[in-house]
Amino acid sequence: MTQDEMIELAKKAGWQYAHGESGFEPLWDFAKLIVAKEQDRCCSIVFAQCESDNVAQRTVDAIRGKA
Repeated sequence: MTQDEMIELAKKAGWQYAHGESGFEPLWDFAKLIVAKEQDRCCSIVFAQCESDNVAQRTVDAIRGKA
């Protein structure tokens, strides 16, 4: 997830934000932790469901934005 996407979601959640404004670093750190946790959960499902580790790894790389 990009920072712009996080800003959009923060706005939808009621956060007020202006580019360059300080004090939002903890919000971005929190959002990145949530994204990583969800990616890990999705990746574990992929590995559990795929018969081929090669297919699973390619799918996991795509989920994590490495493909």
